[in-house]
Amino acid sequence: MNLVKPYGDTLNDGAMQISFTLPVPFGGKAKECAKLYLEKLGFKKADIVHMAELSESFSFFVAYVKTDVSIDYDSVEFTPAIDKAMSMDEVNAFIKEKIKRKVVVVGAATGFDAHTVGIDAIMNMKGYNHHFGLERYPMIEAMNMGAQVPNEKLIETAKKINADAILISQIVTQKDSHIKNLTNFIELIEAEKLRDKFVLIVGGPRINNKLALELGFDAGFGPGTYAEDVATFIVKKLYEKKVK
Repeated sequence: MNLVKPYGDTLNDGAMQISFTLPVPFGGKAKECAKLYLEKLGFKKADIVHMAELSESFSFFVAYVKTDVSIDYDSVEFTPAIDKAMSMDEVNAFIKEKIKRKVVVVGAATGFDAHTVGIDAIMNMKGYNHHFGLERYPMIEAMNMGAQVPNEKLIETAKKINADAILISQIVTQKDSHIKNLTNFIELIEAEKLRDKFVLIVGGPRINNKLALELGFDAGFGPGTYAEDVATFIVKKLYEKKVK
C-alpha cells in the first residue's frame, strides 16, 4: 500500500485549504458557524482565515483544516483517453499514411450552453496557449458551429457533411445540466442508429474520460486539453475502426 495524505508544511501532515459559501449573514456568528461545520465534517482542526460578505444573506469563507484520513494511491484506478499526444505534424502524417484521406470533424457547445471558449480552443485555427486548433491541421476539415446549438442540429450537420467525429463542449454544469444534455445527445444519436458512425468526444471543466464513457461517448477531456490531444484520439480511433 502507498498511503498518502494532503501536504501543507510537512509531508503527510493532512493540511488542506478549503473555500465554501454558507447561506448566513456576514459576521462573527457566521464565522463560528463555518468553523463548527468543518469540525462536524470530521476535520480535526479548522481555522477560518478569510471571510467575505457575498450578499445580505450569504457569506464566503476560506479555511485551513487538517485531516487524519489517508488514501491508498496504488488502489486508484484511472484510464486517460490517450497515453501520449502526437504533435500536429505527427497527426497529419498519421492521417496521410493510415487513413489516406482528410478527416472531417464537427463541433459545438450544445443545448443552452453559450460559452465557446472550450470548443474554440480546440477547433479554431489560432488555438490556445500556443497550441494550434484543428482548423490549422492540413489533413483535417474542421467545422465549428459555435454555441447554443441544439443536439438535433449538430447530428443533422454531422450527417450532412459526412463527419468522422463529433465534438461537444459543455462549460455550464449547474444542477448537472451538462449530464442531462449529453444524455439527450446520446439518446438522439442512438435512436437514429448512428452511434457507430461517428467518433464521439465531449470536453469541459467537469468532464473526464470515465464520465464520458459512462454516458456513452468514446472519450472525454477535461481542463488542460489541447487540439493535439483530441486529434490524436480521433485519428487512432478511426484507424482502429478501419482495421477491424
